[in-house]
Amino acid sequence: MSKTKVIAFANNKGGSGKTTTCSNVGCAMAMQGKKVLLIDGDMQMNLTLSFFDEEEALAFSESGKNIYTALKEEKDLTDFIVPTKYDGLDVIPSTSLMSSIEFDLFTKWQREVVLKKCLAPVLARGIYDYVLIDAPPTLGGWVMNVMVASDFVIIPVEASPWGLFGLANIFDFVGHVKNIAPRLEILGIAITKADERKNYLKQTIETLQETEGVHLFGTYIRVDSAVEWAQDNSQPVVAYKKTSRSATEYTALAKEIMDNVNR
Repeated sequence: MSKTKVIAFANNKGGSGKTTTCSNVGCAMAMQGKKVLLIDGDMQMNLTLSFFDEEEALAFSESGKNIYTALKEEKDLTDFIVPTKYDGLDVIPSTSLMSSIEFDLFTKWQREVVLKKCLAPVLARGIYDYVLIDAPPTLGGWVMNVMVASDFVIIPVEASPWGLFGLANIFDFVGHVKNIAPRLEILGIAITKADERKNYLKQTIETLQETEGVHLFGTYIRVDSAVEWAQDNSQPVVAYKKTSRSATEYTALAKEIMDNVNR
């Protein structure tokens, strides 16, 4: 098996479709025969809730089977992996306790590499083709941990008047992280929540195409009510309604990501 690729999904702006993109790309990869591990790094637990109902998600939180416990105790992440009902797709759940992760990391030695050290045994086993990490919509010590542990960053951007707001901040942040993790690359920007009836989409595409040194994925994700129905059923839309427009687009985006990672 080739080396596991670790990809962070990050955007300091909320509502960018980051978690939905991470969950669906991961599930689409698994459906294409890849072995994928998803890590929920957000206290909102939405990635966890994309695969488990609320009762199951709370059970992971209360039992300690979650990313927070692993980080706080600096444990091998292998013991915190939970299989989903989809072949080849596993998750490390989150918990609302992640709200205090910044403080916990601040007290640790070499605090920028805690996640990298916890993830290292998983990568050494060579089980997974891809590890996808859903980062919270912030730019702090925890997101730095996520990026230091990653090979690539994907930035989902909402096609709206506010969608590009703060994008320069995340570019600067990645630049700082590269001082610690020089191999880190921005793999590209994925446009989400696109509505072809509005000019915002065209404006967003044109602006990003003109941004020097940034790759824009050719596949963009249009607004689709099937996504919300899938979330209501604790499923990614690529599994919930495979024939939907958004499922087709997420599957295409997953293929595009894999092509770019392996080029």
